Amino acid sequence: MAQRRTLLLGALAAPSLIGTARAQAYPTRSISFLIPFAPGGGTDIIARALQPTLQEEFGQAVAMENRPGASGTLAVAQLARARPDGYTMLMTTVSASAVVPPLLVPPPYDIYRDQTAVVLAGTVPLVAVVPVTSPAQDFDGFLAHARANPGALNYSSSGVATQQHLTAELLSSQAGLRMVHVPFRGTGQAVTEILAGRIDIAFDTLPTYLPHIRAGRVRAIAVTMPERVEWLPDVPTVAERGFPGFDANVWYMVMGPPGLPDEITARWVAGVNRGLNDPIVRSRVREAGFIPGGGTHQDAIDLLRRDAERYAGVIRTAGIKLD
Repeated sequence: MAQRRTLLLGALAAPSLIGTARAQAYPTRSISFLIPFAPGGGTDIIARALQPTLQEEFGQAVAMENRPGASGTLAVAQLARARPDGYTMLMTTVSASAVVPPLLVPPPYDIYRDQTAVVLAGTVPLVAVVPVTSPAQDFDGFLAHARANPGALNYSSSGVATQQHLTAELLSSQAGLRMVHVPFRGTGQAVTEILAGRIDIAFDTLPTYLPHIRAGRVRAIAVTMPERVEWLPDVPTVAERGFPGFDANVWYMVMGPPGLPDEITARWVAGVNRGLNDPIVRSRVREAGFIPGGGTHQDAIDLLRRDAERYAGVIRTAGIKLD
């Protein structure tokens, strides 16, 4: 009887031991790290900043793979179909993982069931920039210019219902502006167009435009968080220029496929936190214009749900729809 009980307990424990052994062995080969937008945007910047630390953490190559399209949802859909073994991961944004999918008919994936929120990588404010050839020298000047030319000015985004789009539409509704939306497959394309003077204004991530602002290639006229940011202390907030409570930002989060084992999730949480706490990496991330993230797996889950609900309300109020 004792021998039978021992065999039974061993059989029951075997699956758990096998799962633990697999997690401990992970990874044994290179990892694909999907980027849902074209090179040059904030998602690309934060992922590449963390890449060296992640490769040290895992002892394997972490290969960046840009998969732009459909406002970032193509890459997330690819992740949703991936095996939950930790060899396909994603650096995502609030728009691609929380805002856009419910607007699509049918939704390409369930934002809670078909992805695993792992850990927050960073948050950035958006900055309003205009070409250096723009007649608007400041934010008030741009509002006057747009109001004097209804329907004649345009603004860029990296896709419909992305944070860039939502922020511009929020301002338009509050300020009584009428502008034309020009969506691109990624921020990099939008940057090229505004540098050439073919886009009138962009509300985009600070890391994307900070080098161009510092080099004098574009003019920063406002930031979108409630308080001024350390990188541009002389640039006012939208809120202080007459729109109290105006607040928009973009977060970047590491996501895994649905069903990602807890042990592998924990490895990624530890790796990202280690990277963001490294003085050199943290300095590089902050210098690029990011507020470093980190925290726990549960923190990421809570943030995904909170902002999905918040921006669903914004979309209803603004009447934004996907054709």
